[in-house]
Amino acid sequence: MAMPDVLTLARLQFAFTVSAHIIFPAFTIGLASYLMVLNGLFLRTKRRVFLDLFNYWVKIFAIVFGMGVVSGIVMSYQFGTNWSVFSDKAGPVIGPLMGYEVLTAFFLEAGFLGVMLFGRERVGPKLHFLATAFVAFGTFLSAFWILAVNSWMQTPAGYTTNAAGQYIPADWWAVIFNPSLPYRLVHMVLAAYLTTALVVGAVAAWHFLLGHRTEASRVMFSMAMWMLVCVAPIQILAGDQHGLNTLEHQLPKVLAMEGDYDSHPEGAPLILFGIPNAAEKRIDYAVEIPHLGSLILKHGLYEPLPGLDTIPDDQEPPVGIIFWSFRVMVGLGFAMLGLGLWSLWARWRGELFMSRWLHRAALVMGPAGFAAVLAGWITTEVGRQPYTIYGLLRTTDSLSPVDAAAVGTSLIVFVIVYFALFGSGTFYILRLMAKPPHVDEEELQADAPSHAHGLSPAPVMEQTGDLPSQGGTP
Repeated sequence: MAMPDVLTLARLQFAFTVSAHIIFPAFTIGLASYLMVLNGLFLRTKRRVFLDLFNYWVKIFAIVFGMGVVSGIVMSYQFGTNWSVFSDKAGPVIGPLMGYEVLTAFFLEAGFLGVMLFGRERVGPKLHFLATAFVAFGTFLSAFWILAVNSWMQTPAGYTTNAAGQYIPADWWAVIFNPSLPYRLVHMVLAAYLTTALVVGAVAAWHFLLGHRTEASRVMFSMAMWMLVCVAPIQILAGDQHGLNTLEHQLPKVLAMEGDYDSHPEGAPLILFGIPNAAEKRIDYAVEIPHLGSLILKHGLYEPLPGLDTIPDDQEPPVGIIFWSFRVMVGLGFAMLGLGLWSLWARWRGELFMSRWLHRAALVMGPAGFAAVLAGWITTEVGRQPYTIYGLLRTTDSLSPVDAAAVGTSLIVFVIVYFALFGSGTFYILRLMAKPPHVDEEELQADAPSHAHGLSPAPVMEQTGDLPSQGGTP
């Protein structure tokens, strides 16, 4: 079997490392905010359960944060080893932005992380809460700068070129706040919150199924389900707006997502499922709803929609991958909404902490946020092809002059090391999650009476106020 060419290997290497990296920030962004909320609730109520939950999740946060830093450093080196032409062409724009991420976000996180982990007794509860808030803000800043870089590559703006063919900033405000950044930032941050909520809910559901119906498990599950109920609909709306922005700036990507090989002058259908046939340029065995595609994308049943037949073949992204990754992302998004509505129904019936089928569903949905983030990232990045910088620099023209054997060897090493290192880290995190949070038993006895199935749900709901005000915060 012939060895893949150097371009394919370089793309596979970056796809592997960025996929391994993105799941960590997707978790730490939401988890840092969750820790901030728990810390704030402990300050306000002085209830030990919030402190116990903070101490429980802060250990997991520290491990995930460390793995995210390591995987991010490895990924950045590839700009020089495999994509040096891209680095040379786009360096004047993306270099300062990535530098700002280090100078602001990373320094802020690193500067206050130690205080958050070890400083409660040394600095006092209020300053400790402030340190936690700074770490949470740092994770948001990190997402902002990285998405500013990636969004500029998707919708470049505010640049000019010099004699060497480099892209030079002409207007930093236009570079940073390029047309797709607001939509992509909101979509990613909400995805991070939902990812964290699903993990927290799954951990609580696991302990419910094991019979650990402690107050800590109840608070975790209640907060996680409020997050799904309140944020999943907002995420669906944000995704729709992001899609409309992509339709305006990256038409081929949206057509690949929708599977619209042919133009539809009298209204496009919404293709729910099918098998993309790249050779014949059609969707085989398509299951579709007439005119609904035009209604979603153009807000009119009979609005015309062009197809990929209007796009030159050398500018057409690979439809098959985008078609299915988009459907995985959307399907998981609606599954999150369904789980949230189910929990709302169970809450109304007073069965939120007793419904074993709901707990089983929450446990199964635990990894769904990571899968949705990866599917969305694949849709975004593969949909940008054949460009590295959309409309400006092709991927084939971005590659370093390296041998396929060298890239292939390093890819194999990355796969082995990543699975060994991050696999062991993930195993340790799962072991931590398998242990229930420590809760002061005397406080539990004072706060809630016994019940045939553990603690009665009504007193806990009264004590936490059922946490409606935390619905928008993980």
